[in-house]
Amino acid sequence: MERIVGRPAPEFTMPAVMINGEDFGEVKLNDYKGKWLVMFFYPLDFTFVCPTEIKAYSDKFEKFKAAGAEVLAVSTDSEHSHKAWIKGDLGQLRFPLASDRTKSTARDYGVLIEEEGIALRGLFIIDPEGVVRYSVVHDLGIGRSVEETLRVLKALQAGGLCPVDWNEGDELL
Repeated sequence: MERIVGRPAPEFTMPAVMINGEDFGEVKLNDYKGKWLVMFFYPLDFTFVCPTEIKAYSDKFEKFKAAGAEVLAVSTDSEHSHKAWIKGDLGQLRFPLASDRTKSTARDYGVLIEEEGIALRGLFIIDPEGVVRYSVVHDLGIGRSVEETLRVLKALQAGGLCPVDWNEGDELL
C-alpha cells in the first residue's frame, strides 16, 4: 500500500447526514479547506464499538473546535441508515456522518476491506492546506482514543519536534 501521510488528501464528495441529524447534505474535502480535519472511518452502523467512538468524538467536539478542527465520520452505510441510527440509538451528534456507498473514499484512503465492503478503523488528520499529516489504521474490534487524537492534533499544530508523550504546553525539542 502506498503511503498517504505527507501527501495531498484524496478528494472526496459524499452524501451525509448533517449535524442536526435531520437534513441530508453533501460533504467534500474542499469544504474543509483552511481548517484542520479529523476524519475517521468506522465499519458499520448499528454495531457495538462504533457508537462508543462516535459519541466520544461528539462529546469532545468543542475541544476539536477550539483547536481549529472539524470532525467527519465515514462508513460505507447509506445516509438513510445513518439517519435511522442517529434517531434510534446514537442520538444527536456535533459533526456529519458521511456515506461512502461507492466505497471509493475508503479505497482511496487505504482502509477498505474489499471482500466485506466495509472500512477498517482509519483515522486521518488533514491540515488546512489539504495534506494528510497523520494516519492510523487498526482492526475492527478496537476503539480509538479521542484524547490521543486531540494530543496528536495539537502536536501537529505545535510546529516543532514533539518528544514522546508530548502534551500541549510541554516544551518542543
